[in-house]
Amino acid sequence: MIHPFQLARREFLTRTASGLGAVAAATLLDPQLTQGAAAADSRQRGVLGDTHFLGKAKRVIFLFQAGGPSHIDLFDYKPRLLAEHGQEVPSSVLGTQRVNLTSRSVAKTCFGSPFNFSQHGQAGQWFSDRLPYMAETADKWCIIKSVHSEPINHDPAVTFMQTGQQQAGRPAIGSWMHYGLGSDCRDLPAYIVMISGTPNQPLLSRYWHSGFLPAKYQGVQFQSTGDPVMFLSNPSGIDHADRGRMIDAVSQLNQLKHQQVFDPEIEARIDAFQMAYQMQTSVPDLIDFSDEPQHILDAYGPDVHEKDKFAYQCLLARRLAERGVRFVQIFHSGWDQHYTLRSDLSRQARWADRPTAALIRDLDQRGMLDDTLVVWGGEFGRTAFQQQGTGRDHHPGCFTMALAGGGIQGGLTYGATDEYGYNVVENLVHVRDLHATMLHCLGIDHQRFTYPMQGLDARLTGVDPARVVTGILS
Repeated sequence: MIHPFQLARREFLTRTASGLGAVAAATLLDPQLTQGAAAADSRQRGVLGDTHFLGKAKRVIFLFQAGGPSHIDLFDYKPRLLAEHGQEVPSSVLGTQRVNLTSRSVAKTCFGSPFNFSQHGQAGQWFSDRLPYMAETADKWCIIKSVHSEPINHDPAVTFMQTGQQQAGRPAIGSWMHYGLGSDCRDLPAYIVMISGTPNQPLLSRYWHSGFLPAKYQGVQFQSTGDPVMFLSNPSGIDHADRGRMIDAVSQLNQLKHQQVFDPEIEARIDAFQMAYQMQTSVPDLIDFSDEPQHILDAYGPDVHEKDKFAYQCLLARRLAERGVRFVQIFHSGWDQHYTLRSDLSRQARWADRPTAALIRDLDQRGMLDDTLVVWGGEFGRTAFQQQGTGRDHHPGCFTMALAGGGIQGGLTYGATDEYGYNVVENLVHVRDLHATMLHCLGIDHQRFTYPMQGLDARLTGVDPARVVTGILS
């Protein structure tokens, strides 16, 4: 006879098998289902919970071309500017737009592009011969030729493009997205930044800072030499298990301190330690390209194995996107061509063109482009008039940004500039409009996405009117 609290062997094995199967299924479907509410990893959850509506994009890859790539020499074909090369730009075109100090007292003579343009794709979009690979993917791109910014110098302009404000101290767009949407990846940061190119102006860490948001939402920079993240490798004599015990001990001490002072920076430190421990196992696999087919490596170009090159970082961006990283940003510097534009822009475009096109094709063939928003562009454009005879000055009045995937209509040219590429004449798109549209693609209403700050509901798009550019949505 079996005691009421005892189980027959067969029944015990049946119940055990069912229970283990349920645990395994729950882990595969959602790891948090196996955790209690108190033990759930809040880092994975965004403040929004669910998005405001169903967005087509799940993640963003922002290929930021730092320095101000010349729209006139890459996307915005201006035959009249070429025909009037060397003549003064009409005063009616220059108007009252602000110019840099270096250009205020010099003659504004037309500078026609030294490069050839041709039309590509079903819609016949214009591309310079400096971008032959991107031209081959023309039907994937929405080319916005009417973007408008306000700052005329690099630092405030980059700050504006990254944070929605010219003044330092605001959260970067990647931090906003991490804050709102959380993370789909448990062993990599939700917001990762990489730097390539030839810096001719500084790229400051505050461009990917969390600002007034909690520190755990700031971007994590991957280094281009050595370990991608500093101190990722254990010192001699310390193995992974030892490191785990050390992290647990330090976290317990930090938890005790947090219970005393309730400082959110302590929570951020705990999260950082735990993430660093997870990355010790996830990052080596991430940066091991040995599982990539040779034709994929070839597509990104000969620099694909050099960590400080744009090609390597574009392939890494795809691998990060595959692993659920929410926001990947590459700062590709070197586009500030005040002098020797012909040679400098050619070099810069050669580094950026092929990897960009490879990334688009790579995402597309894997079925990831539909839910990955790719953004390509810089902080402003360049002037229609020449500087020092061989270059162009800064120009925030109008410039070009290219978007692909993630709810954006491909093969589309949106907006237009005048015959000199100096003023927007159709469908002006402010930087804040661009931000509102990026959020919309992710299912976020920019007007309802706020954070309480100094008695106000702060937004990425600020208090000035911003609109979603519905004309470019698919």
